[in-house]
Amino acid sequence: MDRKTIQNYLPHRGRMLLLDDSVIIDEKTCIGHYTVKGDEYFLDGHFPDNPIVPGVILCEMMAQNSCLLLSAGQENNIIKKAFLVKMEKVKFSKPAVPNDTLTLKTTLVNKIGAFYYVVDGQVLVEDKIIASGQFTLFKE
Repeated sequence: MDRKTIQNYLPHRGRMLLLDDSVIIDEKTCIGHYTVKGDEYFLDGHFPDNPIVPGVILCEMMAQNSCLLLSAGQENNIIKKAFLVKMEKVKFSKPAVPNDTLTLKTTLVNKIGAFYYVVDGQVLVEDKIIASGQFTLFKE
């Protein structure tokens, strides 16, 4: 799905929608993409003459892709209340820079009760993992 279609599933808009496209592979896996253009607000000052995508933004990208995964099969599509409530085992091995195309892979690993979901996330550039983590999301 493209950005316009993604907006049917996520409440994020404008500069906070951090996915260019995404595909729900199955009920446990979603693959998304984002190309770092170089003019993003989060690169301004991070860092002058050497822009890199902040780690928290990479985590947000993985969380948004995770929310798309959780929206699969929803009747009303848009997730009105989904929140990232916990991040664990977050690692960064290489910076994301302008002109990188980021592949975001999220995999559902556990459902806790009726409202909590645990997802493993990875950010890859040219098939190499540059960031990863485990995310717990709350969804009504």
